[in-house]
Amino acid sequence: MNRILCTVSAVVIGWLSLPQLAAANSDSRKIDGAHSTITVHVYKSGFLSAFGHNHEIQAPIQSGAVKESDSPSVELRIDARKLQVLDPDASEGSRAQIQDTMQGNQVLDVGHFPEIRFQSTSVEPKGPDHWIVHGNLALHGRDRPLAFEVTLKGERYRGSASLKQTDFGITPVTVAGGTVRVKNELKIEFEVAFMK
Repeated sequence: MNRILCTVSAVVIGWLSLPQLAAANSDSRKIDGAHSTITVHVYKSGFLSAFGHNHEIQAPIQSGAVKESDSPSVELRIDARKLQVLDPDASEGSRAQIQDTMQGNQVLDVGHFPEIRFQSTSVEPKGPDHWIVHGNLALHGRDRPLAFEVTLKGERYRGSASLKQTDFGITPVTVAGGTVRVKNELKIEFEVAFMK
């Protein structure tokens, strides 16, 4: 009889704790991957850079969450295999070649490193609806610190950051004997919407 009372008490205590646990997690908002994107801007350089072009690459944010509380945090996950070269000024054949190079072992090597992940370590307020989010970016098998400037506009978070490819073990692509190459520094922009 004592064991039955202990079991019933444990179940009742568990049930009573569920609303408190739900309330504790309610400040975490799941990202709506279908309406959240990351855009990467890759710029050209080199002696004959006039014959090359800048690249614009976009992907949906696969998953993530933003915790809005006294200790805010951000987590984002991107499927590297879903990054798409947009380059509106390039021919379809040129876009396909750039896509293959980007996903191949020369750049992202998505066969070995299919996920790009960001996890915040701190969020620094900079004014109304404006923050600097510090964290670690996992890309191409390496984790490096990265900071994003973030603003809240309406119901969406928007942000940007710059990173160097070489920090993640990626050698910037060169063509024509190095007379046309992509710059080491990339600009990343994102827009995050939430599940309703």
